[in-house]
Amino acid sequence: MSWWARPLVRMMAAIALPFIAPALVTWVLWLLPGDPVSILCPIGTCSAEGRVEMASAWHLDKGPAEFFYAWLGGAISGDFGNSWRVATGIPVWELITESVPNTAKVVGVAMIPLLLSSSLVALDKLSERFDVLWRAVGIMPAVIFALVCTAYVQVTYGAQSLTGFPNVLRIVLAGLVLGTADGALSGAVQGARQTFGEERKARYVQISLLRGESFLENTLPNVLPALTGQFRARVLHLLSGAVIVEVVMQVEGLGDLLWQGTLRQDFAVVLAAAFGFSLLSGGLMLLQALVEVGVAMQVRRSPVGSAVC
Repeated sequence: MSWWARPLVRMMAAIALPFIAPALVTWVLWLLPGDPVSILCPIGTCSAEGRVEMASAWHLDKGPAEFFYAWLGGAISGDFGNSWRVATGIPVWELITESVPNTAKVVGVAMIPLLLSSSLVALDKLSERFDVLWRAVGIMPAVIFALVCTAYVQVTYGAQSLTGFPNVLRIVLAGLVLGTADGALSGAVQGARQTFGEERKARYVQISLLRGESFLENTLPNVLPALTGQFRARVLHLLSGAVIVEVVMQVEGLGDLLWQGTLRQDFAVVLAAAFGFSLLSGGLMLLQALVEVGVAMQVRRSPVGSAVC
């Protein structure tokens, strides 16, 4: 296989993903029993005139393809429409901009133990004797860990637990839950250890160490694509877990918004959230492809006998 084939496939997938995910949500909307207007406004609840007006306003009267193209045109220009049920009439963009900062904080806190542990493994500063501890911590399901944390905050701070410092504490604890439970921390440690462990056995590394050269300086170019792929997987794992953790710990983030939109069949919110998640996933996939291209080009430019293999 040519060196450019895999990065090219990743780039194509990164470009297509933000369009495929909302299209699948639209397809599911039309697969549900009854037409979309009946789901949103059952017969007997809305008048016939109101149903017709709703269908026309939300492009629900001309089939899934017309609805998707109309929604996509607005989404590309930054207009995701108004919420159908979560906050009826409120622009979805406002709901998202209010939710993203909390999710970013939760995921940011969760990344701290993952990046720190991976860095210590790369520097050979984290002994394998502690691996059993990370596995033990990772056995606890995130939902159970989150229930314990939210119970502590609720009991300790009572009615004020959703504002001020208690709310900050919820965000920090939610991040720690995401970064440690469900094998997140142990997976980061094992992934880094395996990646650098295999590279450490390479002949060029052994020779470079005998010369007194830095292990990390010689191996990093070779393992960078694998590390980028692991980073992408970790971020997506955290974002997926954030849906449950935010709901349990009552953090008003993007995961909680997606959950509320799904429960209330607010497809305007679900479509926007799906587009946002897939856009981030595509961006990370594109980053991985660019790293692979950069490393491959560096290898091709390196002189014969270079330490970059």
